[in-house]
Amino acid sequence: MQMNFAGRTVDMSGCHVMGILNVTPDSFSDGGRFNEVDAALARAREMAADGAVFIDVGGESTRPGATPVAAEEELARVCPVVEAITRELDVIVSVDTSSPQVMAEAAKLGAGMINDVRALQREGAPEVVARAGIPVCVMHIQGEPDTMQDDPRYRNVRREVSSFLTERMRVIERAGVRPDNIILDPGFGFGKSPRHNLQLLASLEQLQLLGHPVLVGLSRKSMLGHITGREVSERLPASIAAATISAMKGASIIRVHDVRETVDAVKVVMAMEEAGR
Repeated sequence: MQMNFAGRTVDMSGCHVMGILNVTPDSFSDGGRFNEVDAALARAREMAADGAVFIDVGGESTRPGATPVAAEEELARVCPVVEAITRELDVIVSVDTSSPQVMAEAAKLGAGMINDVRALQREGAPEVVARAGIPVCVMHIQGEPDTMQDDPRYRNVRREVSSFLTERMRVIERAGVRPDNIILDPGFGFGKSPRHNLQLLASLEQLQLLGHPVLVGLSRKSMLGHITGREVSERLPASIAAATISAMKGASIIRVHDVRETVDAVKVVMAMEEAGR
């Protein structure tokens, strides 16, 4: 399946790596490290050289317990970085935002994708994405970031995630978003217990039955700490294991902090699948 990201075509039947670039003071893993334009651009250069096809720029932390950021502040954080990256690097810039204002401005600056943890639920967001004409990643979340991990409950997490995403697709398609511009994300860690996350990972290939590429974000997340007992800075091996499983289960995009190592893992999976054809 070919998908066009603001003029760059990507074969989504393969697996591609998305580097995380948080331009925030408070993200759970790298908050404060790249919230100046020069530092953010240097990090983007590094990730592009390491093989990232996408770079996901975020100006609002969505870690558990995070508080919302005003649109004006988010614009001030994100737009200069998007502009700098699109001007210099041959990568697809994704913008991790729920704000319609940020979506619109980022698209004007050359962003090729919108990545919304709130699944375009804010007023006007579907229409903004439809007008921009670029792909959007629609993610499942239970609750809001500040409360989502308080007590997540499901009768059947696989079924409820699929139902939520199906309903959101109906809504945004009615607003004018083309079906071939939709990517789905089960939302690991967003209103889910470690067991919920593992159940979703075990059945990840079933999400593809909805007919859209799948994005997975498991890098350094708390479920990996729960399994291994490791702190955030020590979760690289577990993150690579999760990325490898995701690639083998058909994920089209894997969103990570550690680009070079994940690219190598994905190359092994892709080579194995090619040899088996």
